Amino acid sequence: MADTPAKLNDAGLRQQLNLETGRLGWPELQRHFARGVVIILSGDMDLVEVASRFAQDDRASVEQWLGQGNIRRACDADAHHWNRTDPAFWAIVVAPWVLVQEITLQ
Repeated sequence: MADTPAKLNDAGLRQQLNLETGRLGWPELQRHFARGVVIILSGDMDLVEVASRFAQDDRASVEQWLGQGNIRRACDADAHHWNRTDPAFWAIVVAPWVLVQEITLQ
């Protein structure tokens, strides 16, 4: 069965977003934090999936994740923590937002 155009567009969007995902340090993220546009994803969330939903303006999914605490806007306490620990992040920009996940060593 052939993919529908919507599925192809979604797959293409995911592929593009995956290519735009990169690693950032706290110093590079600070200016985005200062603008109030950093969204933190919990470690079990798929960064590309969340970015795709943001890009598609899927408000229902975003509101559900916000309500469940799976994503949230970065706050001053996060900045203080990051100043102390200087972490690295996986990040992607879905204007105007910068979606991030802290990289943890296992």
